[in-house]
This record gives sequence, structure tokens and C-alpha cells, in this order.
Amino acid sequence: MAEPFPRTPTFSGYNEPCRIEADVFDLEVEGELPSALEGTFYRCGPDPCFPPRLGDDINLNGDGMVMMFRFAAGHVDMRSRYVRTERFRLERAARRALYGAYRNPFTDDPRVAGKDRTTANTNVVYHAGRLLALKEDGLPHELDPDTLETRGRLDYGGKLQSLTATAHPKTDPASGAMISHGYEARGLATREISLQFISPRGELEREDLFLAPYVSMMHDWAVTARHLVFPLMPTTADAERMRRGGPHWVFEPGLDAQIGILRRDADPADLRWYRAPPCGVGHILNAFSEGDRLYVDIFVSERNQFPFIANADGSPFDRAKSTPRLTRWSFDLSRPAPRFEARTLFGEFMEMPAIDPRYQMHPYRHGFCTAVDRSRPLDVAGTLGVGWNTLVHVDVAAGRLDRYYVGEKTTCQEPCFAPRSPDAPEGEGFILAQLTRFEGHLRTEIIVLDAQRLAAGPIATIRVPFRLRAAVHGHWVPRSVLDAARA
Repeated sequence: MAEPFPRTPTFSGYNEPCRIEADVFDLEVEGELPSALEGTFYRCGPDPCFPPRLGDDINLNGDGMVMMFRFAAGHVDMRSRYVRTERFRLERAARRALYGAYRNPFTDDPRVAGKDRTTANTNVVYHAGRLLALKEDGLPHELDPDTLETRGRLDYGGKLQSLTATAHPKTDPASGAMISHGYEARGLATREISLQFISPRGELEREDLFLAPYVSMMHDWAVTARHLVFPLMPTTADAERMRRGGPHWVFEPGLDAQIGILRRDADPADLRWYRAPPCGVGHILNAFSEGDRLYVDIFVSERNQFPFIANADGSPFDRAKSTPRLTRWSFDLSRPAPRFEARTLFGEFMEMPAIDPRYQMHPYRHGFCTAVDRSRPLDVAGTLGVGWNTLVHVDVAAGRLDRYYVGEKTTCQEPCFAPRSPDAPEGEGFILAQLTRFEGHLRTEIIVLDAQRLAAGPIATIRVPFRLRAAVHGHWVPRSVLDAARA
């Protein structure tokens, strides 16, 4: 490499790029893997190939690295591969970074003007036999579920008009259909949102486009059995600001949040918009409809949650007001009022949620999250300046939390739920989570816990013989599902 990575927080210590594409057969396992755990744990995150073009960068601008851990007969094999996006291929050919600031094409090398900027580095989901690497600033990239070879950008045979697709599509557990959206669908800082309905066979059945009240970051959204929920927060984009070299996103404290609600079978012209005071909106644990009422369990903060996003009024980042708290939004759809109820379910610093996927879009009881327990040692930095040190089981019905503290000098990442069997009761299964250990040298482990007994600690620990960079999101795919798709 012609030049080293800068020794800034984004590229050193915990965040030092790994850049390893590897195949590791039969990873070391401490404890005993459950015989029911048969399938593949997929993860996706940013891992930059080259030092940043502008001298420093934010973590979310790294190249997409997908990892898979295949569980079979008490053994685990691992594979990691970069997603071969157009950006990855162009920079690898040049042996240097050609793209500039996060989601700002005006800072790019002129040689890549008009080329696809997405890194496909945020999530990896499986639907209709396709493994998709996703980032919300571009289209999905299809990967081979076994080899992780990149098959190409997915636009559903040229039918998709949108230039973007969310990193959080929702698969209906009843029908197998997938519903997705793309904001900034017509290009940089455009107000259009694309609504995409994909059949259980993986075909684009319908795409609707509509205008949002303003251009907002909408990393996650909600789908119930009957409704779609579009949460807009006042983290906004402006093309002229970017043209002047400014950031893609700025938080505007004087701008209300707005939440759009639409029946799944309705035209976007029927969208109803509800208002809320300016706030930060994070991931959604679950959402469901009951009669005329719609419930969304979502992580909400008083202000912007991300240190790398500036406030438009010049005020400094406020860690206390940025704390995400699990909040229930309740909408009475029989009333025309533009307001709704918001109730904090738990005041703890929690985020990165997962549920039993068989209960997505429906009434549920069990959820799982990462948390920051400040009463325990917390002396390491994560990708956004904080290290999750606790895994949490959220019992929504009982209002109770069950916790597992992962240990000193250790960070944990998003939990992933794997059902014990297709017909097991809700929440009966296993939690998989990636840890980074800091004792001595940095190393990575995958832990397996009983989802209903988190506090008892891991029943098995899988050791990776080198450090993996932190991922963002991932999913568990049962062996039966993969086998059926191959057949």
C-alpha cells in the first residue's frame, strides 16, 4: 500500500481496518453447540480497503465486508468476502481511494463522476433464494449464499425505478413477501421515496413513488400486517450544502419529526402524516396493528444520536440527549388528529434490536438488544464512540429486562435470534452475537446464549483466529431454508 491509514479514531485500535478475506474450516468451539442450531449466521459491515481520500473519514463510509458462520453437526466454518461493488472494483484497480466524503459525490475524484458510490456495507438479508448486501444509498447487491461471490447489482430485471433501497426491508412471515423502500429515490437529496413490493418468488410486483415532506434520513422503518410506517426525523440532506463541500446530513433542531402511515393495500395519496417534536429516531424493535390502533416500538432520543452529524444551530453534540430509549408510539387511526401518544417503555441506553422473525409485524412479547451499562466497566470505544457492553432480553409484556454483561475490556454487537425449531414458542431459541476482546491482543468471538436465559451466559463460544472489524447488521438463515432454495 502506497500510504498507511491515518491514526485517527476511525482507523485505529478497535476500528483498525482488517481487510482480510478468509476461509477458516472448523473454528475452535468452547462448550457444546446445540444440536438444533443448524444454519448460517451472516454479518455485514464497513471495512475500508484504502486510506481515505480526504485524510480522515467516518466509519460508515467503509467498503462492505460480508462474513458467514455456517453451523452444521456441532461444527462452525467461516468465510469473509468483500462485496464487489462498482466502487470497490474501481478503487482496487487504481490501488487508492477515489471516492470522498460520506454520500457527497462532489468530493470524489473526477474519474469516478457518475459512478455508483454505494459500498453495500450495512446489512445482509436472505429472501427468495437471494442473499442481498444492502446500504440505503444504493441498490442491493446479490451474493452467492454459499461462496459469498458477488453476482451483481439487483434492479429486478430493470423494473426498479428507484436508485436506492433500504438496508431494512421487511419480510412478511405469513406470506413470504418482502416490502422495501428507498429514500432519495431519484438521486442526491431528492424528496421522492420509492415503495417496493417483492413477491415470495423474488419478483418486483409493484413500485410506487411519492414525495416526503422533506429529505430525511430514514435508516429503519416499520411494517405491520396491514400498515406501513415512514418515520422522518429532522436529520436532513441538502444538495447545495454538499456542493459547497459540506456534509450530507445535518440535524435541524427547529424542524418537527413527521411519521407517515399508509395501509399496505392503499395508494400513497392516502398517506397520513403525524407530527412530533424534533427528535432522533433509531431502529425499530417491532410494530403491529390491532383494530384501529397501530403500535410502533422504536428507539427514540431527544436529539441527534450520532456524534458525526452536526447540529444546524452549531450546538455541540449532547450525549445525554442523544440516548436512545425504547419508546412505544400509539396511533389511533380512527381519529383525524395529527398527534399520537409516545410512552417510554424502558429508560436504559439500548439499541440494535432483534426479535423472533416469526412474530415480525404482529403482536409479540420478546425482544433482544444491546445496551450500555454504565455501572460496569466501559473503557473501550465502538464504531460510534460508545461500546455496547451488555446483551438484553426485553420482555415487553412483563416490563422486565434480563441482562448478560459481556465482561471487562469487551464490546458486543447486535444480537441475532435463531428459533429453536420452526414450531417453538415465541422467543424459544438462541442468541448469537459477535464480541471483540481487548485483553492482550484484539480478538473476535461469536457467543451462543439461550435466549430465555441470557444472564446464565454463553453455552458455547466460537473463537475466530484473528480480529474481525465490527459489523453493523446480520441475520440467521436456517439450514432448511437454504436447502429448500438449492433444491
